[in-house]
Amino acid sequence: MVKTLITCDCLGSQSIDAGALSRTTGLDVRPPCSALCTREVAVAAEGLTQGDVVFACTQESAVFEALADELGVAPPALVDLRDRAGWSADEAPKLPKMSALVAEAMLPAAPEKSLDVVSEGLCLIVGAPEVALAAAESLKDHLGVTVLLPEGAEVPDTRDYDIVTGRMRRATGALGRFDLVIDALRTVEPGGRGSYALTAPKDGARSDCDILLDLRGEAPLFPAHEKRDGYLRADPKRPEAVSAAVLAASHMVGTFEKVLHVRTEPLLCAHSRAGQVGCTRCLDLCPTGAITPNGEHVTVDPLICAGCGACSAACPSGAISYDAPPVDLVMRRVQVLATAYRDAGGHAPRLLVHERHGAEMIRLSARHGRGLPSDVIPMEVPKVGVFGHAEMVAALGAGFASVALLPGPGADMAAITAQVTMARAIRDAVTVIDTPDPDVLSDALYAAQAPAPLATPVRPMGTRRQITRQAARALHPEGGALALPVGAPYGAVLVDQDACTLCLSCVSLCPSGALGDNPDRPELRFQEDACLQCGICATACPENAITLEPRLDLSEAALRQRVLKEEEPFACVECGGLFGVKSTVERITQKLSSHAMFSGEKLRMIQMCDDCRVNAQFHSDDSPFAGKQRPRPRTTEDYLKRRDN
Repeated sequence: MVKTLITCDCLGSQSIDAGALSRTTGLDVRPPCSALCTREVAVAAEGLTQGDVVFACTQESAVFEALADELGVAPPALVDLRDRAGWSADEAPKLPKMSALVAEAMLPAAPEKSLDVVSEGLCLIVGAPEVALAAAESLKDHLGVTVLLPEGAEVPDTRDYDIVTGRMRRATGALGRFDLVIDALRTVEPGGRGSYALTAPKDGARSDCDILLDLRGEAPLFPAHEKRDGYLRADPKRPEAVSAAVLAASHMVGTFEKVLHVRTEPLLCAHSRAGQVGCTRCLDLCPTGAITPNGEHVTVDPLICAGCGACSAACPSGAISYDAPPVDLVMRRVQVLATAYRDAGGHAPRLLVHERHGAEMIRLSARHGRGLPSDVIPMEVPKVGVFGHAEMVAALGAGFASVALLPGPGADMAAITAQVTMARAIRDAVTVIDTPDPDVLSDALYAAQAPAPLATPVRPMGTRRQITRQAARALHPEGGALALPVGAPYGAVLVDQDACTLCLSCVSLCPSGALGDNPDRPELRFQEDACLQCGICATACPENAITLEPRLDLSEAALRQRVLKEEEPFACVECGGLFGVKSTVERITQKLSSHAMFSGEKLRMIQMCDDCRVNAQFHSDDSPFAGKQRPRPRTTEDYLKRRDN
């Protein structure tokens, strides 16, 4: 059954060619309404009852959802054509862009994974008495309140909520499971006459709560505290901020859904091997501290993770990948937008990646300014940090002339800049528009001059690494190696020929299998396409013979193993079998030739293979395996002789 697209020209403020849009999208596109959300709402109702309908309006989504609920049908799918395409000062045709936006809206949405977080309303308020006690009075009827006052503070005569004194040493966790360590903790002794007495102070006291309201006016207890669910911090000198925090705390009771932003594959992680630390990219980037080492890999606390996406963009192996939505869906969206734009007659589209804040800027620019140019296709993602170098290069390989990123408030600009720098090293067609002003955004897009797009776009498949390589090869058909910035997850391993002893410790520790050996000869082999540039090999090398060179080799040689270091094997002086490294055996023999404990046959044993060495030791006069002659086993005849005697 063909989907129906119901459009609206919004009181004649935009032009929609329903027939052309039907041909380019393959949908049943009705002639545009003029006031679908008001006087022509009957058209919307008819479409909802027929089912499988898409409304080209997101501004009045609440109206259409309420109508669907009234009719007892599923809410409709929505796509915004007006703000993102129709309202624009650009006089160029809007059909290619509208076709691309409709095609993207037809992609099935990935189911969102989440876990339940239970908050029973146990709230700890930390701060000076004049502020903390007032907040407690407001919350006592809604939450289970405990107030932590500074040491020496006067405790009021109230049992409406718990009051303790002390100082916070450490706080961990998030909504529903905060763990606290308090020093000099003193609790109220409820008995007796007169003012309440306090218990003796106790250091290192452990406690927990569901909600943490911080009114101290000091440094926050957590990194990126604004992204920590359940942690509310307000300046005690600003009553309006305190009131807002108190109101927010009062609503944090019940069961909440916490989105699982990322998924992990521990076996792919290149964090550590045999105690040697390698890749720490995600650990260095995580603003909330949700990622921590866990042996040879890292682990992500889903309750602390804020979903910024920087870890997914930076992970060299795919051990951490964004899952809300999945990386492969983001890649499909890029391909669908580019392909649909070209199939509808467009030539050189530009991609604008933005967050929800950016979507509001686009709406404001469309309503009150020039809007977006007709060749700029907006693509909303949860966080701009999710769109890493692999996605940027994939977009350029798909046929976009350029990619522009519009970060939202609180974006990790250092992480975004690192990914943009890496993408620019592959193709210099990526920019960042860091502004909160809709007019500045429009001016920057109208003034930008994008390079010519790829003449023959590609649709790479596979992991983010494989997609990056395939797209880069399409962008650079001449091949060769592209220099990348330090810290890039692609590159070569360089070996100092004089220093390397072919001990092969690097081979045993390499997490990706990029380094290998030859079971028949002393060789160190390397496959550049598999190298993660994690640095474990360089750290573990006892001779400091290994260095890393960040680059992206686009030649076929990067897909094959090549020999980095090889030597002649040594021939066993007993059996002639080949073993070890000739130069190493000769060097050890020479160094030990003057040693008193290695003379004669013992020095010769160094030049034997494992089997011959054991055999020589067993038959030597001072064999470590030698001992007293074993007693002769007794037989039946022995027992009979003893009995007869």
